[in-house]
Amino acid sequence: MGGRQVLAARRLLAESLDGELPEHERLLAARSVVAELGSCDRLLELMAELAAGEGDPHGCARLSYRHVLGFDKLLLIDGGPHHMLRAHLWHPGRGAIGKEDIHNHRSPLASSVVRGRLAMELYAPRGDGGIEADRYEESLADGSADWLLEPTGPARLHLTQVAEYAAGSTYALPAHTLHRAWCSATEPTVTLFLETGNGRRQHTDVFTAAGPRPGTVPKVPLDVDDYVSELDALAELLRSP
Repeated sequence: MGGRQVLAARRLLAESLDGELPEHERLLAARSVVAELGSCDRLLELMAELAAGEGDPHGCARLSYRHVLGFDKLLLIDGGPHHMLRAHLWHPGRGAIGKEDIHNHRSPLASSVVRGRLAMELYAPRGDGGIEADRYEESLADGSADWLLEPTGPARLHLTQVAEYAAGSTYALPAHTLHRAWCSATEPTVTLFLETGNGRRQHTDVFTAAGPRPGTVPKVPLDVDDYVSELDALAELLRSP
């Protein structure tokens, strides 16, 4: 089931990302996909179809939630183990610099800034100096979608790059790249985020200087009505000047 834009997006994702690709080629393909699907007009049409019941609203709502790092995640297309396409809504003042944990991901990713502005820092481990942090291995709980955080000891990191992405920008990151991002605009920022799913790792690495983290962090999924309302509100935001 799906409208014209839903079917076209699924076809583009499958043609670009299914199959075995070296990571650098996968990153290039993923970045090209989010650039194409992240145009404001096309994304508006896609969200309108999804809000009207095309696609899989029940399944997508179960995997949509308010993220602990300060943004809202709305799953648009679930490609199973191959790819997941999401809209992220970043709020000014939430997830600001120094508040979001430094982390990496389970698989290569790409993102397009559709509206607003996103700032990002990249990090790498180091033996001494730099930033002192506590390291955790983050995984998913069996039988639920909750995050499990297992402390693995102290660590040190150093900042390697600072970047800012305005509307129309895209970026792609290998799975192991340590980073943190936040909304650097005074208005909400919208990004289109693509997890490729290839070679998915069992855990991610999380580094925090903000003190101990609880062992389990619950994910609270949206119900279908809230999911559709969030799509409508996001579409209204994209239509505004």
